[in-house]
Amino acid sequence: MAAEQPQRIHDEISDRIIEIVAKIAAEEGAHKVTVKKIISEMGVTNRVFYNRFANCDEVLRIVYQNTVVRMREHIKPEFHDKESFMQFCIQTAVDILMQTYDVKMQFRYYVFEHDSLTEENRLWWADKIKKYYRYAREQGFAREVDPDALCYAIWCFCRGYYADAVSRQLAKEDAVRYFTFGFTCFLGGLVL
Repeated sequence: MAAEQPQRIHDEISDRIIEIVAKIAAEEGAHKVTVKKIISEMGVTNRVFYNRFANCDEVLRIVYQNTVVRMREHIKPEFHDKESFMQFCIQTAVDILMQTYDVKMQFRYYVFEHDSLTEENRLWWADKIKKYYRYAREQGFAREVDPDALCYAIWCFCRGYYADAVSRQLAKEDAVRYFTFGFTCFLGGLVL
């Protein structure tokens, strides 16, 4: 029988802890987040932190998940023909890279492992990709392919690209330029 998790407090202090962790991660990197820094910033005791969170990783997961949610909210399809659809796909991928690049740089010691373990995130993207692929097929923009294989290929291409760009600490402009080139070539094999 699994041990029950202790009941945690969720309140304004919890929200403040999340804000402080986001600030430390943004300024110093996620690997620099410690309970000591958090409680020092807040002027509270360890007990205040541990009544709300099990450890720093739990808070970092929340901060990163909040970033993922904000990024998803910015995806707004606007296309009317084959060219604008292709441009939409490329621009969406580039926008995501731009929105998340700084965060992924701050979280580079943490984020790739978390992303790879987040099945919900992969499934969310697979659903979006399939939706756009169905649209492209209905409009005659794309050739017929296995939608599941397409989703997996795009997921792996983007994640692998982001991981490499972040781990090598490419300048954001170079990352965008190389990504745009590669993703355009990738989509070129799909679009009729």
